Amino acid sequence: MTVTSNADSSKKRFLITGSNGLLGQKLVELLVQDSSIHTIATARGENRLPFKDHYAYLPMDITDPEQIEEVIAATKPDVIIHTAAMTNVDQCELEKDGCWKQNVNAVEFLVSACKKHHVFLVHVSTDFIFDGKAGPYTEEAEPNPVSFYGWSKYAAEKIVIHSDIQWAIARTVLVYGIAHDMSRSNIILWVKKSLEEGKNIKVVTDQFRTPTLAEDLAQGCFLIADQKAEGIFNISGKELYTPYQMAIMTADYFGLDKSLITSTDASSFTQPAKRPPRTGFDLTKSEKILGYKPHTFQEGIAILAKQIGV
Repeated sequence: MTVTSNADSSKKRFLITGSNGLLGQKLVELLVQDSSIHTIATARGENRLPFKDHYAYLPMDITDPEQIEEVIAATKPDVIIHTAAMTNVDQCELEKDGCWKQNVNAVEFLVSACKKHHVFLVHVSTDFIFDGKAGPYTEEAEPNPVSFYGWSKYAAEKIVIHSDIQWAIARTVLVYGIAHDMSRSNIILWVKKSLEEGKNIKVVTDQFRTPTLAEDLAQGCFLIADQKAEGIFNISGKELYTPYQMAIMTADYFGLDKSLITSTDASSFTQPAKRPPRTGFDLTKSEKILGYKPHTFQEGIAILAKQIGV
């Protein structure tokens, strides 16, 4: 494998998995602004980032251990930030084998390569490892997943924790944001589009989350990677809201008709995967150790509005 890179050997070398995804794109955008870092973006297939300068791109399928070994041996990263995963909760429930390959086996392969090449691993995890009975959670809370997706992410965490590599886990909650060529929407864009089209929407009041701006999650992952801070860190928004509250705040921001929004509960939806009712994170540790400071949800809506040109 030839790595087309004129990277200065004195630079820190950060490799991103899943660089075509929302978090992956935000991380590459953030890292290329730092001249002390050489950024290596990887994802399955073609590079979908809208810009091509100041980083190297290599295709890497995280379910292929030989390809992982080849890329890591060639690029020699100091840190891997592992963002790639199957995150569609219902899809994971219906396609368990695919979910396990992407969320668990892939982590085994990455841990093995990190051990061989002495790489610090930042693994991105989720609030769905919890049952949602006692949120917001600290890093020390006991996991108890209620969905197959949650179990796959908990299994991946255990692989990382029990490995003998240098590692960190960045847990996050309900990530929202906008990126290039993205297939999935988020609550802000969904509410905005629905209300603009005059559609009535039902939004739940019996689930609680600390919604996370994608840029904040990228910043949190960078802070961990840059400091090589070991252990588990909660990286999310700070405010606990129901999706209904988020929808009302979105309607207010864009001056849309709130009467189209009806409150309901989770029992009115038939979804393959169960959701934890009350998660959210306590950020005390991340604020103190990393200096992590997330935006408010209101600020997040404004950032998103600016990005879509509103």
